[in-house]
Amino acid sequence: MREIVLDTETTGFDAEGADRIVEIGALELINHLPTGRTFHVYINPERSMPKEAFDVHGLGDDFLRDKPKFAAIVSDFMDFIADDAKLVIHNASFDMKFLNAELKRAGHKPLPWSRALDTLMLAREKFPGSPATLDALCRRFGVDNSGRELHGALLDSELLAEVYLELIGGRQPDLVLDRPSSDDATRMPDGQMRPRAARPRALPPRLTPAEAEAHAAFVAKLGEDSVWARYAAT
Repeated sequence: MREIVLDTETTGFDAEGADRIVEIGALELINHLPTGRTFHVYINPERSMPKEAFDVHGLGDDFLRDKPKFAAIVSDFMDFIADDAKLVIHNASFDMKFLNAELKRAGHKPLPWSRALDTLMLAREKFPGSPATLDALCRRFGVDNSGRELHGALLDSELLAEVYLELIGGRQPDLVLDRPSSDDATRMPDGQMRPRAARPRALPPRLTPAEAEAHAAFVAKLGEDSVWARYAAT
């Protein structure tokens, strides 16, 4: 299962008006594990950066002036999120509105809302009444966010990936014990289901050696206290 953990930074809150995306950060998960593949780009918003947005993101007009416009990076972005992968986003309605507004301006079809998995809603369902900001969830799960002095799209995506894994219970959702169904088993005389015969030859791994190496390097970069390092040690 392929998922893309994604975050955007913008000039403000009005997606349909004058505000624009200034940064996109995303990383790829396969079966809830990072592959090391990331997408990160700063974008020229074609307008001045408001002071309040600069205070949050630290991205000013001088820095963004020579960055590509959204239309110049849209093909690479769409290639990265291809194959209808789920988009794991914190407060998905915000980012999806901005992405679809930018896609519309660039002459592309909008992303279907069904592709978004909103970790904000997931956190509110799991911990009703508790703070559900990314910082609050990092504190709850012991995810180190000490480097988050300013909002940055790729850093926030990396933090969100760890938070997301904790929200869904680590690797447990993928731990499915053999549970035969009528489609892949037959009845035994006592009425119990007869499991399908074992696969004669194991399926080849989905990850290439290069992807496995990139994943190992990515996990090493997260440090010994990261979620993936803890699970790898168990």
